[in-house]
Amino acid sequence: MSGRTGTRPEAPEPLPYPVVDNHCHLDLDDSPDQWATRDAIDAARAVGVPRIVQIGCDLPGARWAAQAALDHDEIVAGVALHPNEAPGLHERGELESALDEIEKLVTSTERVRAVGETGLDYFRTAEPGRAAQHESFRAHVEMAKRHDKVLVIHDRDSHADVLALLDDVGAPERTVMHCFSGDAAFAQACLDRGFWLSFSGVVTFKNAEPIRAALKITPLDRMLVETDAPFLTPTPYRGRPNASYLLPLTVRAMAQVTGRDDEELCRAIDANTSAAYGAW
Repeated sequence: MSGRTGTRPEAPEPLPYPVVDNHCHLDLDDSPDQWATRDAIDAARAVGVPRIVQIGCDLPGARWAAQAALDHDEIVAGVALHPNEAPGLHERGELESALDEIEKLVTSTERVRAVGETGLDYFRTAEPGRAAQHESFRAHVEMAKRHDKVLVIHDRDSHADVLALLDDVGAPERTVMHCFSGDAAFAQACLDRGFWLSFSGVVTFKNAEPIRAALKITPLDRMLVETDAPFLTPTPYRGRPNASYLLPLTVRAMAQVTGRDDEELCRAIDANTSAAYGAW
């Protein structure tokens, strides 16, 4: 649960050119005035965010994402087991069957465009659970390659091991570092491997200078943007409910950091999103 409190911020000024929120969790909205999916889509469209990549992080969320992509033309889906799900599933002897169901969802409809978010998370998972995370991550990487899907990576406090595993298994042709959280050196390592870097509202946070430094060295054709809603609400609204309609705040912050014109950045992000996920 997101734990967001308070009223929703007012809608920002619309973007000059439409962009996609390439990572959102519509099903996890637990704000006091919880929106229906159609309300969230319509609010985003009104400010220049007409399409959303809905990400499912466990079996119920993955099922929800795949169905939402069928129900709403504005949505495509990514499905996976979040790395923090893997240890518990492994302990219960359910990891293999859960991965099998994820793969069935991946192949169930062309509206499922991504395998993710998958990866490693050493912030919430201690050493005993990490082997299960590695097993799950490897399986997801192979799945993305097998079905020619974009791989969406969750990486928290695990930069070196994420890259080592991807180098060992072989990253898919299309790989997105979701909610990029590293510094400029790690960004360069990802860029050298041909990955897209997806920036969230964290770029607006006061203590996020390393991430802004990473953004500054990211070529225009490697940038994506996301909300990770209902999490990571941009400044000045931290702690209040996040949703795709607030994406313009992050886009404009990215433009300011990189010295880009708003429309130039929007057009580049739109082209990059289509290159990663395809058209819809």
